[in-house]
Amino acid sequence: MKILLVEDDPEVADYVRQGLQEERHHVATVSDGREALFRASGEDWDLLIVDRMLPQLDGLALVRTLRAAGIGTPVLFLTALGGIDDRVAGLDVGGDDYLVKPFVFAELIARVTALGRRPRLLASETLLVVGDLEMDLLARRVTRGDVEIQLQAREFSLLEYLLRHANQVVTRTMLLESVWDFHFDPRTNVVESHISRLRGKIDKGHEVELIQTVRGAGYRIRAPE
Repeated sequence: MKILLVEDDPEVADYVRQGLQEERHHVATVSDGREALFRASGEDWDLLIVDRMLPQLDGLALVRTLRAAGIGTPVLFLTALGGIDDRVAGLDVGGDDYLVKPFVFAELIARVTALGRRPRLLASETLLVVGDLEMDLLARRVTRGDVEIQLQAREFSLLEYLLRHANQVVTRTMLLESVWDFHFDPRTNVVESHISRLRGKIDKGHEVELIQTVRGAGYRIRAPE
């Protein structure tokens, strides 16, 4: 894999770079957020490994800016900020995984490998449609009818998951694992609050509500027949 490592601690950067290169990955390193933004937006990468506490531009702002620009390169946050709120914030701006320092290198390799296995989108899978709601995955554009809807990175990922499972009930656990990559219950209302915000943007002002709550089971997106 071609990996951009964004880390301002030289010792950590050297350690991670050498370990990844031993696994036959191609690794470039940068030490500040602005340079990372330039490199990440100007070249093709298979993965970004990003520290949160960076000079010039912090890791959250870096990833938020990339996602707003439609750059969907997978991001693994590698940081000392390990609280639940820190993890949620990292995933909420568009991170795909989150690993806390100090870490076991074997776990880092496992997470890098898992992100590398995620399938690339095929051309036939770049437009998702339910009723009058359309999501263009390449342009990262969502419209309902003739109106474009502005979504944050995590809202976009949540809606994408619902659309890929249109007419199916998806549970809270499924959403935590697939959208937030949480394989545990963070004991927050992160799913419920995001569903509520998404409803406000997708269904508000429309006679037909597409996002439905299935009591005791989960959620689904479905157009009326």
